[in-house]
Amino acid sequence: MGTLTTIHGEVRWLVAILAVAIIIKFAIGWLGRRNYTSLDRSLLTGYTILMDINVLLGLILLFFNGGFNGPRLEHATTMLLAAVAGHMTAIWRRSTDAPTKFRNQLLLVALSLLLVFFGVIRLRGGFTF
Repeated sequence: MGTLTTIHGEVRWLVAILAVAIIIKFAIGWLGRRNYTSLDRSLLTGYTILMDINVLLGLILLFFNGGFNGPRLEHATTMLLAAVAGHMTAIWRRSTDAPTKFRNQLLLVALSLLLVFFGVIRLRGGFTF
């Protein structure tokens, strides 16, 4: 389970890096009134896939490695909420108004990243790299 814990911890950095890239790209798209492209859709798809993989790894660790203590349950709950926020970007998938689409999806990705940040802090007892 140690390897799985390491993978779970490293994937969070991929999630964070991709979230920051999406936030920057979508802010430029929103404020610059750019067109929504297939790259934007692909970035969101990659983000939700990484979130899903990490949630799955986390649930495996929760159920099969060490039990259900308070911080672990709070971490799992926060991360599930982060994944839900990441998936809620799909609400605007068919919108034709690109600036609104960029804005709303940016806010949801930022919310999910914030939840990830607080979930990691809660589990670790503080912010550490």
